[in-house]
Amino acid sequence: MVEMGESSASAKPSDEIWAKLVQSDSRYLNVEIRSDEGEICSEISATSSDKHSWCKISRNSDLCSATMENKSSNTILVDGAEVGNGDTAVIKDGSEIIPGPDREGFFSYKFQIMSSPETSQTLLKICVDVDHAKCSICLNIWHDVVTVAPCLHNFCNGCFSEWLRRSQEKRSTVLCPQCRAVVQFVGKNHFLRTIAEDMVRADSSLRRSHDEVALLDTYASVRSNLVIGSAKKSRKRANTSTTMVDQNDGSDHHCPQCVTAVGGFRCNNNTDHLQCQACGGMMPSRNGLSVPQYCLGCDRPFCGPYWNALGVTRSSSYPVCSRDTLKPISEYTISAIPLLVHEKNPHEQKITESCIRQMGRTLQDVISEWIVKLNNKEIDTTRMTLNHADMMTAGTLVCSDCYQKLVSFLLYWFRISIPNHLLPPEASAREDCWYGYACRTQHRNEDHARKLNHVCRPTRGSHF
Repeated sequence: MVEMGESSASAKPSDEIWAKLVQSDSRYLNVEIRSDEGEICSEISATSSDKHSWCKISRNSDLCSATMENKSSNTILVDGAEVGNGDTAVIKDGSEIIPGPDREGFFSYKFQIMSSPETSQTLLKICVDVDHAKCSICLNIWHDVVTVAPCLHNFCNGCFSEWLRRSQEKRSTVLCPQCRAVVQFVGKNHFLRTIAEDMVRADSSLRRSHDEVALLDTYASVRSNLVIGSAKKSRKRANTSTTMVDQNDGSDHHCPQCVTAVGGFRCNNNTDHLQCQACGGMMPSRNGLSVPQYCLGCDRPFCGPYWNALGVTRSSSYPVCSRDTLKPISEYTISAIPLLVHEKNPHEQKITESCIRQMGRTLQDVISEWIVKLNNKEIDTTRMTLNHADMMTAGTLVCSDCYQKLVSFLLYWFRISIPNHLLPPEASAREDCWYGYACRTQHRNEDHARKLNHVCRPTRGSHF
């Protein structure tokens, strides 16, 4: 193992690591940068363990970038551009630096700026206007943000859900709380939710109390994309036995229950509709039903169980899914390892497949066993990439996509539970990758993906 590279300080040193030069080859340690200005002394080639002083990195005042000066006799490549001896280049988070004139024979480093309260607050002030990230109903930073259309204004889920409920009780249409345009659609905005959460982490003064957040969550009713009903009267005309809706009136999201009562329910002009993620058909959004309308793993709506419970079948006018688009975890069967397993690393998938075969078992046997463990709360669900992970049981209804994610999660636990001596010989002799399952090199370096074990916890990087 090669020792960690060094950064020699020419300014006042700090205990805080503000940046790193991350090696593309995870067998080598990264260069940690603590001082605001210092020379980098590290290995530059895999052919030699000698360390060379090859550049100086100075932190810029914006805290979001740095200036690199070439201190070596070689040309250095920065994001593909040549930097000669004594010349400088601005480097940003993610910049690729090669301490030589070409890729062949030289290491590749990725410049990475570390997050800290100081840099996060600076980024917040430079890049984000807090007032533009506030809900116009509660005047606080968005919580579980939703976006309405067509005006594209954003609100807290709980705030808008309560506005929606009260509007539908009193008005024929739902108006945007900010611009008063008619709202036709509302859905969760995961991108803005991430931004809002980053802002709250960067500035604790923006954080709400736990009680306020809990109250907002009780009001929230938008789980997936929702088509808002309108009381605008539709112009209907008879056409043999079918009632047609004139598309010019905007009522193009009708479903079988918009035309006639089924199971004792008929949509009215204020009924909100959900669009099925499998067939694209519509169904009324109805809370408190015993028949599920959403996958618990992804909160997306699927119409199969709803319409099948009511005895409604597919027709040329209304698409209806199979009941199997959303079913209990225990009812799924599986015969082949999904592509998602082990972060799509085919070498690890083959090892897992070999282990199952050597045990004289089938993939279905293994998954059924680990579903029982999940049901008995014997598994840590922290890494499960599904919503409501702590609520997952054998009887939970999920879509096929979420079932494959669950299988991937369970096979990770299956693999790490296997003693090393029971692994195939070519797998048991491998060392663990420092970055474990979170390693990015395994996706672009075939040799690295094969030689190191990636079904393990990270001991380096942001996932550690």
